[in-house]
Amino acid sequence: MAGPAFRAAAVRVRVPATSANLGPGFDAFGLALGLYDDVVVRVADSGLHVDIAGEGADTLARDERHLVVKAMRTTFDLLGGQPRGLEVVCANRIPHGRGLGSSSAAICAGIMAARAVTIGGPERLDDAGLLELATEIEGHPDNVAACLLGGFTVAWSENGAARAIRLDPNSSLAPVVYVPSVPVLTETARGLLPRNVPHVDAAANAGRAALLVEALTRRPELLLPATEDRIHQEYRAPAMPESLALVASLRAEGVPAVISGAGPTVLAFAEEGTADKVAHLAGESWAAHRLELDTAGACVLPLGA
Repeated sequence: MAGPAFRAAAVRVRVPATSANLGPGFDAFGLALGLYDDVVVRVADSGLHVDIAGEGADTLARDERHLVVKAMRTTFDLLGGQPRGLEVVCANRIPHGRGLGSSSAAICAGIMAARAVTIGGPERLDDAGLLELATEIEGHPDNVAACLLGGFTVAWSENGAARAIRLDPNSSLAPVVYVPSVPVLTETARGLLPRNVPHVDAAANAGRAALLVEALTRRPELLLPATEDRIHQEYRAPAMPESLALVASLRAEGVPAVISGAGPTVLAFAEEGTADKVAHLAGESWAAHRLELDTAGACVLPLGA
């Protein structure tokens, strides 16, 4: 059987940063944020050329080990065959190792780009297939679901397959992220979690997670109680004590704040009129950024956009 044909023109993919868990929604909830990586891919006559600007430019591999390339290779295999060569240019703005979904962004960018440069790619790999493949590569669906779909997502596994629904977050929300200078590996943070948690804590988290859906979409005044977590954040304190201290300090001021993903970034939910003030509540060791909500998710854009 003949392999797939590829487009001669380059394609550009934009993928958003994401924050997973959002407090009680451990490994299920995700939120897409207005901070983006751009990847431009062109099928070449031979070889592999990878160029990187921005985050990770001094540390990331520029060969087959690069996560965007790995995701593309996996996708091309699924679509029927590899191109003769690839040129990949990455403009990275999402910090690495900070709990803002940089690996999920790279995976989603690679899958989307491979599908886009393959003639007939969307017919061979639909959007549900994108989520399943991204989850298979990443290992869990929370970040990749938000990255692909945008908005506020709830992800789960059903009969071994990843599923997700997308909801519109309340438009009044103005997320603020506090990014520390030192990263924490996701494996390190996840390794601190116990195998079992008290029943009372699990029950409390279930109630808060249900409340968080209402708070994020329709009643943001409920975000402070809705973002309370008992099953993962405190257990991760040894790896990021400053982050947990900042969360506690912000919540004491009435600001809904959580660890973003596996940390160490802290995510706070402000409103349009309070976001600038909230951004100044942390010390100089934190890089505070007021971000927009992303509602589009991963998308293929014109090269000149």
